Formats: sequence, C-alpha cells, structure tokens
Amino acid sequence: MTVCDEHAKRISNNIAQMANDKDFQGLSNIWLREGVRYEYPLNFSWLGRPYIQIPQDIYALQEIIWQVKPDLIIETGIAHGGSLMMSASMLALLDYCDAVESCQHIDPLQTKRLVLAVDIDIRNHNRSAIEAHPMRHLIKMIQGSSIASDIVDRVNLIAKEYSRILVCLDSNHTHDHVLAELEAYAPLTSRGSYCIVWDTGIEDMPADFSKDRPWGKGNNPKTAVWEYLRSLASGIRTGADGTTLNFEIDHQIENKIVITGAPDGFLRRR
Repeated sequence: MTVCDEHAKRISNNIAQMANDKDFQGLSNIWLREGVRYEYPLNFSWLGRPYIQIPQDIYALQEIIWQVKPDLIIETGIAHGGSLMMSASMLALLDYCDAVESCQHIDPLQTKRLVLAVDIDIRNHNRSAIEAHPMRHLIKMIQGSSIASDIVDRVNLIAKEYSRILVCLDSNHTHDHVLAELEAYAPLTSRGSYCIVWDTGIEDMPADFSKDRPWGKGNNPKTAVWEYLRSLASGIRTGADGTTLNFEIDHQIENKIVITGAPDGFLRRR
C-alpha cells in the first residue's frame, strides 16, 4: 500500500466514524441551525462577489469540479453572482491545468468551457458587476424562469455543444419548482457527474424557519429530490446523452463535510 493509499484509507475511516457518531452529527446540526438564524451563509464572497453559501459546501463543490472536470456548468439562481465566479474560476483553473499538461500556451479568452446561469430576475446592479468582472468571458446569463419551456429549450440547445456537464439548482426552493428543474436539467448531467440541489436542508430546519417564504417543511428541495428519485426508480428513464438515467445520493460528501445546506442534495449520475 502506497503512502497515498494509506492517506485515503485514513480519510475514509474518519468519514465513516463521523457518520456513525450521533453526538457529533447532532452537534453539527445544532451549529447549522443556529448559524442560519444569524444568516451565516451571507458572510462570504468569491473573487469579490457575494456568495450565499456555507463554506463547507463551497469546498465540496470545488472537489466535485476538479473530479468531474466539466466543460459546462449549468446553474439556476444567480443572486449576486458569487457562485458564478466560483464556478468560472474553477473552469479557468481547469483550462490552465490542461495547458500545463499539454505544454501549450493558452489564450484565456478562447476557452470552450462555460458557466450557463439562469435567473428569473437578474437585477441590474448584479448584472453590471458580473459583466464587468474578469471572469465574465466564462459566463453566459439567461433571464427568465428556469422551468419555462422556452428557457429550458435554450439551455438544452446550448448543452448539446458540451460533453461533460455539471448541474447546480439553487433558485426557487418550493417542491414543485425544484421538481420541475430536476425534470428539465438533471437529464443533462453527464455520467459520473453531479446534479447538485442546494438548500435541501430546509426540510431539517424548525417549522417556523421559512414562515415568510413559500417553502418550508414538506415543501422544499429535499422533498423534490426524494420524489424525483422515486420516479426514476419506478421506470427506465433516459438522459440527454441517450443512456439510462440513474442517480444516487452521494452521502460520502455530506458525511465528510458534516455541516452542509444540501443533505441528500449531492446527486451523482451513475
């Protein structure tokens, strides 16, 4: 066994022990619940743009992008654009690494990789900031409802030009909306890649957590994920690539980062 193998085994053992430690899991859940009360996810940014996400989830996404090496990342929900900057900067790093491995000079403006983002309301100040950012050449934004048929058609048309696709869903968090997004965009996910559904943790929050929002317990991204996976299990479905569409929840990710806003939300296409 090599040193790397030993390190990987140690990590695997650590993750398994954390997953089985009910006290540690409970403490982490309490921390997450109380952190959200203080709007903890609002505190962070990526390359200067606010990124409304828990840092552990950002780190998990970084690992997923490096593993999958997508040439297209589809995101629903833009907000201030921090998630777009994170995705775009990771794609830029992938381009850089490709150039180093091939010993070729790269023109950063000639990349074929893309972050394709959809939002029903891209506010002018956010659009202006994103379009003025150095990562702008890696980003294409579409304004409109992510589940509107014309928007879905536009995204599907663009996706046909790419082979390794990662999907991140983070817009309206109601059950019906997220389920419709899963039906529309999960089939675009490449085999071995992920469809990540953010904010599934709403289901685990206190009942009054979302009292001023249209979502809450029993009506949120996690319940949509559960229904979508049940529908896949009930019959053979086909992905955009023409092969059988199967997803599994990658519990290894959430067991590793422990504190996450996306329990049951890291869906890996088999």
